[in-house]
Amino acid sequence: MKIPAKFIKRANEQLKKYQVIVRKLKRQEVNETDTVKVINDIFADLFGYDKYTEITSEYAIRGTFCDLAIKQQSGKIYMLVEAKGVSIPLKENHIKQATDYGVNHGTKWVVLTNSVDWKVYKIKYSQPIERELVFEFNLLDMDLKKEKQLEVVFALSKEGQDLSVIDEIYSNNQVKNKYVLAGVIDSPEIYKLIKKQIKLYFENSIKITDEEISNFIKFDIFKREVWDSDEAKEYQKVLKKMIKKAEKKKQLSVAKQDVQ
Repeated sequence: MKIPAKFIKRANEQLKKYQVIVRKLKRQEVNETDTVKVINDIFADLFGYDKYTEITSEYAIRGTFCDLAIKQQSGKIYMLVEAKGVSIPLKENHIKQATDYGVNHGTKWVVLTNSVDWKVYKIKYSQPIERELVFEFNLLDMDLKKEKQLEVVFALSKEGQDLSVIDEIYSNNQVKNKYVLAGVIDSPEIYKLIKKQIKLYFENSIKITDEEISNFIKFDIFKREVWDSDEAKEYQKVLKKMIKKAEKKKQLSVAKQDVQ
């Protein structure tokens, strides 16, 4: 991911500034109203949004109010932000409140923060509607010399919005996890590779079937959670979609070559 030097310079300067401010807020245990003011400033100074045209406070959603709404240049709501007081730990009921705002408004991205801890969620409008944590960080622990930490700050920024960086991080998360990798390993292509290596090492003295390899993978090598948990089943669905997409792409490529 290529991050502009101009952004890196601003982010480093503003992060240091707001780490000092947020530490002071935490010591003083300021209330939610004062915390929201600082979060608003963070979105303006660190993340680069225009305070007057791209950040709206107390955004009305079906008779209730979300603390902040981040807009695109077109005026469309891009992200909703629910804030808590700096001394209040973020809990499950806060996550539900934040994501309910997103669902009620039809927004894809939701941020929950108390200015120290930041959690970014994607709302998936499936049946049933689901939320998924995309990334989280502690502002006081951030070190932008670390690539991954710089990336998540860039993802929340105005510049990152223009490049759909959160979408990119979310897509990467879909692939880079134990559930997808386990599903890839438990596949006919991998069975062939394993049998080929066994044949090479043991000179045909050992015969092993695809079923035996699959059973070893599922029951002896990997933990049960990568196959049987609810999260595993969700990622198995994702993997099936990826496989279908790859097969369709391959078929189109073959058809194109035949035409040529």
